[in-house]
Amino acid sequence: MRALADPTRRAVFERIARAKEINVAELTRSSGVTQGAVSQHLKSLKLAGLVAERPQGRNVYYRAKPEGLAPLFDWLDHYEVFWRERLDTLRNLLKEIDP
Repeated sequence: MRALADPTRRAVFERIARAKEINVAELTRSSGVTQGAVSQHLKSLKLAGLVAERPQGRNVYYRAKPEGLAPLFDWLDHYEVFWRERLDTLRNLLKEIDP
């Protein structure tokens, strides 16, 4: 979760996730930050297991690794019962207010 806490890093990850593969130059053009900053964000995402890289000549291409999000989904699943109960309570309250 720490890797995705930064809004710029999250935007970089989202851009990678929408593309099949994308290189640093393409990410830099659309990010509004320097190439060095994009590279630092990519390093953090790679260390977190959220992206994989594939070198090809002078370029390195990045792709999202959905399995890297598994710990986040596991953590969110832990709270599913909490939210389900509260949403059921809200649904019942709304039915009472406006049958």
